[in-house]
Amino acid sequence: MSINPRTIRWGILATGRIAENFATDLALVEGSELVAVGSRRLDAANEFAERFGAARAHGSYEELAADPEVDVIYVATPHSRHLDDVMTCLEGGKHVLCEKPLAMNAADAETMIAEARSRGLFFAEAMWTRTNPNIRRMLQMIRDGVIGTPLQVRAELGYAAEAEKTRMWDPELGASALLDMGIYPLTFAFLLLGEPVSIVAAGVLSDQGIDVNAGATLTYANGAVANIAWNQVAWSDNRGTIAGDAGFVEMTSRFHEPTGFSVTRGDQTETYEEHVIGRGYSHEIIEVADCLREGLTQSALLPQDESLAIMKQLDEILRQLGVTPR
Repeated sequence: MSINPRTIRWGILATGRIAENFATDLALVEGSELVAVGSRRLDAANEFAERFGAARAHGSYEELAADPEVDVIYVATPHSRHLDDVMTCLEGGKHVLCEKPLAMNAADAETMIAEARSRGLFFAEAMWTRTNPNIRRMLQMIRDGVIGTPLQVRAELGYAAEAEKTRMWDPELGASALLDMGIYPLTFAFLLLGEPVSIVAAGVLSDQGIDVNAGATLTYANGAVANIAWNQVAWSDNRGTIAGDAGFVEMTSRFHEPTGFSVTRGDQTETYEEHVIGRGYSHEIIEVADCLREGLTQSALLPQDESLAIMKQLDEILRQLGVTPR
């Protein structure tokens, strides 16, 4: 597919809250344009297109995937639909940015990655935390040795999700506090410490078998440990810290979308703030657009192999929690 070097033409698949957030930030990115939206209900697509300035609205995902004016599609459906919806887009010849987590399990994620690679199409998980400029600067400073060797990571994310929010509690819609919230502290630990050598998880399930309140301890070959927690029943402080043998870093709440961070060494604390465009989705939009202009099918910030590795960790944690595979 030929890409205009000046403008990347986006389609958004689905019209829920996350799609609204994405579309709002997309409007802030120079050189990227929302040209089409797809929904299973044409009236919903029309309303979304009018609100966010898309030229065309499609009453099916298949129509969006077939739109010749669209370069790349942001898949904003719940993760229970990702396999079907991503495959529809790839089969339509479209590059894809898929909302996290990539899938319900690692096997489905592997299927999507293999399909994208076989077609020579760009494919990435929309893990916006990885593209946040504060996360990126923090990681670079830690690589440069600002706190010595990182040996302890702590991160948690959670809030009390009302029971009437169906998707968060319905197993058929992929409900899982781990998949919704836990993927963030898990990704945070991966970015800092890499692949663990062991994972030990424990938690509480709902009466429908959904993990709603849980945590895990991960250990690493160099002796580092990560303690992470997630839930959808209580209000967490949503902070992240990294302790090294020469100091520690604390991310502002919420750690996965920080507006700054602090570094403490001895009795000295310094704060850092990198500008975040809009809510922060803008930075993954910029990254995808840059990759497409360069003809890349993967992003160095959103690597497929790492998304798959984390998906396998999610599978293992769910297995330990006793959640039935879906």
